[in-house]
Order: sequence, then C-alpha cells, then structure tokens
Amino acid sequence: MLRTDALLREYDRARAYTDELWRDLTPDEVTWRPHENSSAIGWHLGHQAHVAHFMVRNLTAAEPSPDPELDALMDSANPEKFRGTLPTVTRLSEFRSAVGERVHARMRDIAAGRVGAPAQLTIVATHLLTTLINHEYQHDQWIGEVRAADLGHELPPAPDSAYLRRVDGYLVVDVP
Repeated sequence: MLRTDALLREYDRARAYTDELWRDLTPDEVTWRPHENSSAIGWHLGHQAHVAHFMVRNLTAAEPSPDPELDALMDSANPEKFRGTLPTVTRLSEFRSAVGERVHARMRDIAAGRVGAPAQLTIVATHLLTTLINHEYQHDQWIGEVRAADLGHELPPAPDSAYLRRVDGYLVVDVP
C-alpha cells in the first residue's frame, strides 16, 4: 500500500488535473448545462469537493462543512433537474480549496498518529484517499467530455504518474 504522503500527492495531482480542465473556461461555460437532465461542469466541481468532505467527515472526523449551503445542492441524490442554481465560480473554487486543505490536515493527523485508533484509521485513510482520487477522476472524465465535445476546447494532457492507468476509459489510481 502507498503511504499517506504518496496518496496525498496523487490526490493533489488529481485535483490539479481537474483545475486544468476548468480554470480556463468562462463562468458561463462552467455553469452551462448540456440539457435539463445533465449537470453543469460547476456542479461536478462542487460535487467532487462535497463528496471528499462528506467522506472524511463521516469516516474519520466529525467536522462541519466549509460551506453548509452547498451540501444539498452538490448531493448526487438530487436528480439533475432539481439541483438548483450554482454558486459563483469563485465560491466553487474556495469550497474546493477549503475541502482540499481539510483532507490534507485530517490525513496528516492520521499519519502522525494524532487520532484515536491510529492504526485502524491509517487503513481507513489509505482506502479513503484512493476512493477520493478515483472519484475526482471519475468526474474529470465527464468534465473533459463536455469541455471537448460540447464547448470545443482542447483537453490538457493526462497527468503522469506510475500509479495511474485507464480502466473503461477512466483514469484511476491503482495502488498495490
């Protein structure tokens, strides 16, 4: 298994790739929905962060959301057509940054043993980080498809890592 610090680097690599997929888009492109039963790129950006926070909160530490108003909006249990109006690109970016910082802080606490049941939480953290990375890439696939096919933008090169491969067309981190 990869150590927590190596998985955090992979998590950062995945988040950086996400940023490459959307940072050069206009706010209108980020909030545009291909059709009523499809989510905007911006929703996927918020959802990636929402899931990361939700999983860290529920599996390792009960801590409040960095933006509680976004929690229901970014929940995939809500059908696409009922997902509401997206926040600004700035707010989405701030939410993603805050969640990324909290993921790092919590995983560093676990790796340093500053938690109850550190050995057990180390195992949880390893699988949790792997899941968060692969969830990020799962939504990156859709963001990339809309970016290229619907919005006409070139795709950035895929990230380079010895732990990444494609499975069913999706990038995944595949750790031993």
